[in-house]
Amino acid sequence: MPPIIRLPKYTLYLLLIIISGILNPYAGAAEKIELSAGQTVYVPIYSHIYSGVKARPFDLAATLSIRNTNLKSPITISTVKYYDSEGKLVKDYLDAPLSLSALATTRYIIAENERAGGSGANFIVIWQSDKPVNPPVIEGVMIGTHSGQGISFVSRGQVIAEDR
Repeated sequence: MPPIIRLPKYTLYLLLIIISGILNPYAGAAEKIELSAGQTVYVPIYSHIYSGVKARPFDLAATLSIRNTNLKSPITISTVKYYDSEGKLVKDYLDAPLSLSALATTRYIIAENERAGGSGANFIVIWQSDKPVNPPVIEGVMIGTHSGQGISFVSRGQVIAEDR
């Protein structure tokens, strides 16, 4: 009969950590920052949501926030268009391109009583830069109150096209 090898408790834990590190492809990998020279971004916006058994609309105010995350470089916002649930253009917010300086933020407001967008509304934002930069943070922030109750949530923009 072969001899039984007894290992200290910590050896088993160390072995499990090593094995999980080998099997996990993301172990020890730092998140890589992807630079871009421009993108088209889809941002969900909810001008109302439905609540209760009768699915009554709960009106929300919405803010589209575009934040330039670059320490030194400006970006140019060329398109900010608001579409309804059917995909029809409700409003084009820009008459001319907007330069957003380093670390600057701009916003566009949808009033709480505005219902043209519907529950499936969205923004399309197109931005560019002269050189590859950190992409801006583009979010929709929704907030509403009714009968002393409040709700707020955020929707992140989704890149749907990359400028090459």
